Amino acid sequence: MSATPDPRTTTATGADVRVRFCPSPTGLPHVGLIRTVLFNWAYARHNGGKLVFRIEDTDAARDSEESYQQLLDALRWMNIDWDEGVEVGGPHAPYRQSQRHEIYREVLDKLVAAGAVYESYSTAEEIDARNEANGRAKQLGYDNFDRDLTDEQRAAFRAEGRQPAWRLRVPDHDLSYVDLIRGEVTFPAGSFPDFVLVRAGGVPLYPFVNPVDDALMGITHVIRGEDLMPSTARQLALYSALVNAGVTTFIPRFGHMPLVLGETGNKKLSKRDPQADLFLQREKGFIHEGLLNYLSLLGWSLASDRDVFSLDEMIAAFDIADVNPNPARFDQKKAEAINGDHIRMLDADDFAARIVPYLAGAGYIAEEPSEEHRAIIAAAAPLVQERVQLLGEVPGMLGFLFVSDVSYAEDALKGLPANAAEVLTACSRALEGVDDFTAAGVQAALSTALVDELGLKPRVAYGPPRVALTGRRVSPPLFESMELLGKDETLRRLSALVQHLG
Repeated sequence: MSATPDPRTTTATGADVRVRFCPSPTGLPHVGLIRTVLFNWAYARHNGGKLVFRIEDTDAARDSEESYQQLLDALRWMNIDWDEGVEVGGPHAPYRQSQRHEIYREVLDKLVAAGAVYESYSTAEEIDARNEANGRAKQLGYDNFDRDLTDEQRAAFRAEGRQPAWRLRVPDHDLSYVDLIRGEVTFPAGSFPDFVLVRAGGVPLYPFVNPVDDALMGITHVIRGEDLMPSTARQLALYSALVNAGVTTFIPRFGHMPLVLGETGNKKLSKRDPQADLFLQREKGFIHEGLLNYLSLLGWSLASDRDVFSLDEMIAAFDIADVNPNPARFDQKKAEAINGDHIRMLDADDFAARIVPYLAGAGYIAEEPSEEHRAIIAAAAPLVQERVQLLGEVPGMLGFLFVSDVSYAEDALKGLPANAAEVLTACSRALEGVDDFTAAGVQAALSTALVDELGLKPRVAYGPPRVALTGRRVSPPLFESMELLGKDETLRRLSALVQHLG
């Protein structure tokens, strides 16, 4: 029979909901991390509660200021805001663990006074030796040997020059909780031994500082990845001690989101997978609306027949209880398709502004475009907004508008018909007589000259001039491109390809 969840578990709802995002500043932000903050943020916003953003930077060997700044960059790019935490402050500052050591010392003192922790002097070698002598498997680890040391024994260890670690006295009964996503979970008594909270020498460990920060910051709902679920038992044990010691008055609720799998196999999406690199996805040309929409589908859905929706719609509907506990697979093609849908939802001016960094990054324009280039972008943007799934595709589509000499793609030249020069010459003759050099005027002239008079199919007729203008087999609409380039430049480029073909 399973144990009953602790009656001291929070019942907070609505505006009393407090969630947190607490990454370590190590390495580049990845999409799994963003899915975590997205679900926490959406849950807080849906309930009218608070999101706390703190940094777990107690590992000096791995943490870096560069990674911290990248985390800030990631959240700001994603337009995910927070109510308390680093950079914005709040009543529970400081929000970086490296600045909270005095706080942890005070909490440890309260646990000592409450008899919840004890001094442990056993070394790893001594633990292994005792396990071997007692016929106990080494992997079972610590044997709770130091629980009942006498004052004399402790004094003797100190006289040897040993410094104690501090271990939590784990309850000798089952520990249960109701997972927000997975339902009731029970950890049987004896599932894990008394564990270290503070190392010898006074260094506090993650299993201590993470729940302590949650307790002191009033976190009501801990929403995190399934891979952290095994640590929940230890956190429940520590939380019970924190309540008994007067550090907090309640135990939070826990919810464990499904794993995100790679595109193939059944392994968790690795930080080393290209799909996991958040900034690589940005470099490709994801917009935050599209990527967040897709990441929300990794465990949740707005409706069974609808994959594309706004963040406001997500917030209005989101409940952590609706998250599916089954693993979710990252599908790059689906992510890009959804991103394309969101690109088409942007208004024209917004889309034009967002493609500027990509055109600049490709070297076609300056980071601060000239007025002439701004005008070209404004006119050309609608021609590709309906055709791209990623902003990174735009330079390849519009780059021809910002160069004087077209570079012909090899596949474009190979795809030209044998009579390409004849077609290009006919194009030039037809366009020379066009006074109304608009898309409609150009189309009428070319249709008459190539389709009616030469009897060419449109696919054959318009392929050569497309390559002449853009250097590519695929481009924005041909007639609108000619209008943007103007009559003189269009004729020059048609002639240039004829010469190139010899």
